[in-house]
Amino acid sequence: MGYGYAIWESASNVGRVNRPLWRLLWNSPREAVFDICLVIGLNAFAYAFVVAFPTETPLSAYDWVGGLWLTRVLDVVLNLGLLARRRFPMALLWMITVLSVAQALLIEVGPGPFMQVNLETDPWVPGVTPWILYAAIVYGRGPRYLTWALMAVVTVVGMRLWNVSNPEVIVAGAGWTIFPIVLGLYAAARRKLEVALRERAERAERERELLAEQARVDERARLAVEMHDVVTHRVNLMVLQAGALGVLSDDPAVHRAADEMRTSGGEALAELRDLVGVLRRSEIEQGEAEVVQPTDVPDLRELIAQSEGVGMSVELTMSGDAGPVTSAVGRTAYRVVQEGLTNAHKHAPGAEVQVRVLYSDDRVRVSIRNTASSGRVPELAGSGAGVGLLGLQQRVELVGGSFRSGPVDGDGFEVEAILPGYVPTEENADA
Repeated sequence: MGYGYAIWESASNVGRVNRPLWRLLWNSPREAVFDICLVIGLNAFAYAFVVAFPTETPLSAYDWVGGLWLTRVLDVVLNLGLLARRRFPMALLWMITVLSVAQALLIEVGPGPFMQVNLETDPWVPGVTPWILYAAIVYGRGPRYLTWALMAVVTVVGMRLWNVSNPEVIVAGAGWTIFPIVLGLYAAARRKLEVALRERAERAERERELLAEQARVDERARLAVEMHDVVTHRVNLMVLQAGALGVLSDDPAVHRAADEMRTSGGEALAELRDLVGVLRRSEIEQGEAEVVQPTDVPDLRELIAQSEGVGMSVELTMSGDAGPVTSAVGRTAYRVVQEGLTNAHKHAPGAEVQVRVLYSDDRVRVSIRNTASSGRVPELAGSGAGVGLLGLQQRVELVGGSFRSGPVDGDGFEVEAILPGYVPTEENADA
């Protein structure tokens, strides 16, 4: 565990080292550009305001702080702090609260202001106060009672509520403190509403997906019932009729044909039972734990021999330890090989075919790859409905596998399926 934790810690440190510096203050470049433009715009506006309305405070009032040098330093610090209003709103709120109280005390009972006051009616708070109050409401994460207490102190200082003789001071202070607080409350409520609406839309989307999935499950169950009631019944009759034909007839050829029909019908019934079980899998998975029937992938050597009997060069490679698989998976793997060999025979006569079967702990991988045609005209290329691979893909996905087919190595072609080792079916559930 210590080694894994060391790797995780190392990866975390690499992520922090590679993290852009602007990410320390902003979530996106758009926020960074907006805040930088805000600071520049506020300073330009302040300069224009001072030019338009010359100060009414005599410069001698600042002699005790060395001729406004402290004011200039505080302006720079507060402007830089304004860039961090999204990340550290409470720290900035504490700062302007302390500065506002200190400014009021120094003007009332001390030597004079240490922050510049342009007009007599200007609030005794820092110039960036409205934006910090707004940020404390919108971005603040601290205790709400503390936030409101600090904002109340700044509002009292800004409006000079201990001296209400000058209405202009109260109006200016209210515009500098109460208005941004109200605007921040509106913005915060709007953000909460947007988040709630977004979550509601996402929840509705998830509900629609669940309803669609339920509709698919219901349709699969309906198809399973139809197949069980209609198709298997008809195939059962065919098998019984073939058996009766073999018993009643004395002709050896009829006996062989009847046996072949009965054998094929039995295989068809087994495959139909697997498909019905897969279609009803969602119902079975809700029941008790199923018992895996230890069967193997059907023997492919006979299938390979049939292809070689018509002149096809086939190489079979099997690797891994063949574990138990359900019959649905085994038959699907068999059909993948069968369809791959059929396609190679139809579309690439004379080509060399490689069939690979790879077993692992919980899956079976089957691939059929053929080289380019030897030059002979594919006589059967135009036969068939052209939906063999599509049907094969649907069958593979039905048992929870993945399917891929396409050209490889120039003019070659490959069909590949990765199948799970176990798929719950009705047969397994009954075991």
